[in-house]
Order: sequence, then structure tokens, then C-alpha cells
Amino acid sequence: MIQLSLYTTMGCHLCSQLEALVAALANQKVWLHHIEISDDDALVERYGLRIPVLVDGDGNELDRGFELERLSAWLRERGWLDEDALAGFTVPPDTTPPKGAHKRHGRRFLG
Repeated sequence: MIQLSLYTTMGCHLCSQLEALVAALANQKVWLHHIEISDDDALVERYGLRIPVLVDGDGNELDRGFELERLSAWLRERGWLDEDALAGFTVPPDTTPPKGAHKRHGRRFLG
């Protein structure tokens, strides 16, 4: 299990986005320890403009982790990235029309 700390604050939509991305991209279960920065002036000073900030067990920080490239590189460095899950985010969908599909008057029909 991956154990990470997440510096956050109530109502942070980017923090929610990061949590979802970490869960989707990690190759094992993730446990996040949420640290509310608004309870401590020193944390607000340090992380207020940088949240969400992920921190691993060695104290390595990742800010702007909601950016897919940054988060995937950070997880890959630690051996925690599920490459297949990442491909699901980055490989464009197959746009080949289904077999038997045809268009008539601008509408697509199957069969």
C-alpha cells in the first residue's frame, strides 16, 4: 500500500481532482493522510499557494500534481505508476466506425 500525505484545505477542487488521479494511476491501493493547512499559519504560509501538495514517505513533495504529466512522472520515479491506466488517459480513442455502419442523410446507422 502506498502511503502519502496530502496538504489540502476544505473546498479545494484541485485536491479532489488530484485524489482521483492518484487512485486511478497508482498500481496499488493508496492511503492518503489529509493535512488541513488552514489550522496552522505556518502551513498556510508554506503551502497556501501550492496546494494540493503530495508528500511521500521520504518527504519528497509534488505540487501541481493534478497535472497528469507531473503526477505520472512522480509516480513512475517511485515505481507506483500503472502504465496501462496512464495509457487510458493519454491514448486517443479508436475512431474507426463500427462494421456495417453507414450514413444516410447525415445520420449514422448500424447494421
